[in-house]
Order: sequence, then C-alpha cells, then structure tokens
Amino acid sequence: MSAVHVPVRTRADTGAMSLAVLRIATGLLFLWAFFDKAFGLGYATQSKNAWFSGGSPTKGFLGRVDVGPFQSTFRDWAGAWWADTLFMVGLLAIGVALVLGIGLRVAAVTGTLMMLLMWAAEWPLAQHNSAGEATMSTNPVIDYHIVYALVLIVVATTASGAIWSLAQWWSALPFVRANPWLK
Repeated sequence: MSAVHVPVRTRADTGAMSLAVLRIATGLLFLWAFFDKAFGLGYATQSKNAWFSGGSPTKGFLGRVDVGPFQSTFRDWAGAWWADTLFMVGLLAIGVALVLGIGLRVAAVTGTLMMLLMWAAEWPLAQHNSAGEATMSTNPVIDYHIVYALVLIVVATTASGAIWSLAQWWSALPFVRANPWLK
C-alpha cells in the first residue's frame, strides 16, 4: 500500500493566504470607490453626479469640510480638475495594484498619503466643527483612514503579493528590476 502525500499547510502559508485576501479585499474597496464615483452607481454617488457625467468626485466631500486647521485649503481644492483627476487615478491605480499584487510599495505610499489627507479633512481630533456642532468623531486619532493606511503598509511589506498575484511576472520586468521601488 503506497502512502498518499498530502501537502500540509504551514502557518506561513496560511498567513500569506490571509494577507492575500486582505490585499485583494482592500483593492476591491478602492476599485468600488472608483467605479461608484466614475459611473454614479447610486450608492455614494448618484448617476447625475458621476465623474464621467461631468460631476466632481471631490466637490461633495472637500466642499463640506468644516473642521480642522486645513478646512479652507480643502474647500479650495474641492472640485478642482487636478484634485478630481489625482483622486480618481489614485483610487483606480491603488485598487488595481492591490488586486493584482503589483506595485505594492507605490500603492502603499500613495494610498497612505490619500488616507492621511482624508483623515486631515475629517479632522477627528476635533469635538466640534467651525459652527460649534458636535463632529460625532468616535476616536480622536485612529479612524478608518488610519486603519486603511496601516493595511496598505502591511500588505506592501509582507508576503501578501506572493499568492494570487502577478508579482512574480511584475518583478521580472526589466524596468521593475532596474527600479525595485516599483515592486
């Protein structure tokens, strides 16, 4: 009677798979935000306000900033073509990078910057907005933007791209080998 070899999953394998799931799920969050804002799928963005229908993906969020030391700066950026373009390209590129497991370092840096700017726009440190109304901030430091930034850093610095990704193909490309920061 011959023994059948059954591969045993190690903790490292299970950890890498868990990180891959986290990476892909986070990428899908970014892609969902892009598609909803681009096409107005009727969730956060109605079709009449879709970016591809002439709407502005930054005007609503940044135009209503009424708290924190940067509120006038963020309101000035609201609806600007460059802010809309950078925001939408960022959502799409970060989402694609995470889902495919490529360019994770760049995605982590740019995504963390995006999340920190959004954190600053909501300014959870404040208990009251400029009109004196309660901000409803539930935690003055760690909110979902910080958690997303931490997730981006974790997936870029761990084995999350080793499974269910195009990382091996990406890393073998000559321009990526010449510029390892693109991994």
